[in-house]
Amino acid sequence: MEQYAEDCVHRSMPFREPHRGRAAPAEYLRWSFAGERVTDVRFCAPVVGVDGVAVAEFRVLAEEDGAPSTLAGCVFVRFDAAGLAVETRDYRHTVEGRREPEGALFFG
Repeated sequence: MEQYAEDCVHRSMPFREPHRGRAAPAEYLRWSFAGERVTDVRFCAPVVGVDGVAVAEFRVLAEEDGAPSTLAGCVFVRFDAAGLAVETRDYRHTVEGRREPEGALFFG
């Protein structure tokens, strides 16, 4: 978790309380996927913008109770001058079955 600043803030949903601290993103992911068996994860190359902000699309194939599902979304990350993540935010959607995101910009 050294890639996160000590006071990192992760927002997993727009109206949910943020997860705070260096360990919070990993704790959140363990909680999120506790009932699932993740079989494949893909991230695109990030798009890096101004002010230390990067964005990347992702896709997760998983199984819950033997039923396949696909989660796809974007993660936004703001880095400090030392290159540590100080703020992260996810937007995502889940569907039943195995699917590739329609019109995904960066998966090839």
